[in-house]
Amino acid sequence: MHTVLKYSEDCHDIEAFQSESMRVEACVFNLMQIGELAKQSLSDSAKNELNNVPWKQLYGMRNRIVHGYDGVDMRIVWDTIRLDLPELLDELERILEKD
Repeated sequence: MHTVLKYSEDCHDIEAFQSESMRVEACVFNLMQIGELAKQSLSDSAKNELNNVPWKQLYGMRNRIVHGYDGVDMRIVWDTIRLDLPELLDELERILEKD
């Protein structure tokens, strides 16, 4: 997650984000990996206990990327990076602080 945020930190809008294909590909690949790990890294019971984490959405993003349903919508990728990842990171940090 940190990597995706770092790759995109100097982008102030979607046009700047999309201006470098290497950045887009790196971010999309990392989002795919996050989704894959969300599916396989924890048991279902552990995920149920951590119900503030959007497990299904994380894996859903992975499916959209991997299977290319009608292409990858860069607006969704951009919104995920700018809006969802910071919130997810905050939630995961709160969970880790409890342990």
